[in-house]
Amino acid sequence: MDLAEASRDEPMQWAAITGVIATVSVFAIAQGLSYPLLSFILQRQGISPAMIGLSAAMTPVGFILSSPLIPALARRFGAGRTALTCAALSAIVLALIGWTQNIYLWFPLRFLIGVVTNPLYVLSEIWVIALAPPSRRGRVMGVYSTIISAGFAAGPLCLLAVGTEGWPPFLVGIAAFVFCGGCLALVLPRLPKVDEAGRRVSVMGFIPLAWLLLSAVVVAAGFEQGVLALLPVYGTHYGIAEARMSALLSMMIAGNIAMQVPLGLLAERLTARLVRFICVSLTVLGCALLPLLIETPLIWPCVFIWGAVSYGIYTMSIIELGERFTGSALVAGNAAFSLMWGVGGILVPPLTGGVMDVIGASGLPVTLGVICAALTAATVIRRRVV
Repeated sequence: MDLAEASRDEPMQWAAITGVIATVSVFAIAQGLSYPLLSFILQRQGISPAMIGLSAAMTPVGFILSSPLIPALARRFGAGRTALTCAALSAIVLALIGWTQNIYLWFPLRFLIGVVTNPLYVLSEIWVIALAPPSRRGRVMGVYSTIISAGFAAGPLCLLAVGTEGWPPFLVGIAAFVFCGGCLALVLPRLPKVDEAGRRVSVMGFIPLAWLLLSAVVVAAGFEQGVLALLPVYGTHYGIAEARMSALLSMMIAGNIAMQVPLGLLAERLTARLVRFICVSLTVLGCALLPLLIETPLIWPCVFIWGAVSYGIYTMSIIELGERFTGSALVAGNAAFSLMWGVGGILVPPLTGGVMDVIGASGLPVTLGVICAALTAATVIRRRVV
């Protein structure tokens, strides 16, 4: 069974889809746990915020640099073997991080964990896309995005149970990666092959084929990372307590988690491209409304919808990717998505923070609004040209 055949298969292959989603959800929990855990440890060691941020940036750098290698790895070793190896290596690297407890050794180790977890994430996403029947791809990818988001949100909650000191939190993350590999091994015989011998498409070669889709990924990633990093800073300008800003961020994540399936169903009725345009437009509207509503009760439903539609940009892009590409182009496309997610996460938050330094707190909605508006304009222009 290859990717093209899997895409045309109308019956839902529930066992395979459930296994892959379980795999990637456990992976998300491990990733969601590791980011705050390492920050807490470094903070206790008296490391400066700038160094903590630089250390955290090593993982997305690993994503970016490893993404172009994923299609070749899948062809050379097979997607299943590659993913299983990456799950094992992720557990080993996390164990090394727990053993060293040294800021300088963590720089290469956090880079490595980005390198070895990225293929696991990319290949799992390819399998879900390939297994989802075209007529129900919207809802399947909506469920997938929901569970990924819930997994990342559940990671920090694990720290409430096991704490942030000693080996217990690291053992939870290591066990999660091992369990992730176990889930994958169980369903591997049911998964479509992604190492086709047909026309090969590289990650760099894919970029001109879908530059607008990739731009949407940059915007979605940059928006999410920019808001998570800088919305609390924005709130201090209005004298809003940290606890309330944390609650607003939680409400935003809740919107992300709750609304991806409804958006996916809407994409089945309309098209993923149209729903993505609606999501980007509503995200721009949210940027415009933020200064007006931040001190009113209406900010709560606003950030709920904001979280839903901003992440919906990525969900719709993934659905459209599956509609337009198969085979090696789909593999290269998913790897390119991962690369662009890393680019957006690295570029947009510093840009937004820099604008805030220059013009004040309004730099947050202005910068993010302009970036989203540019994507909206590019979508309209491309539509008219085509």
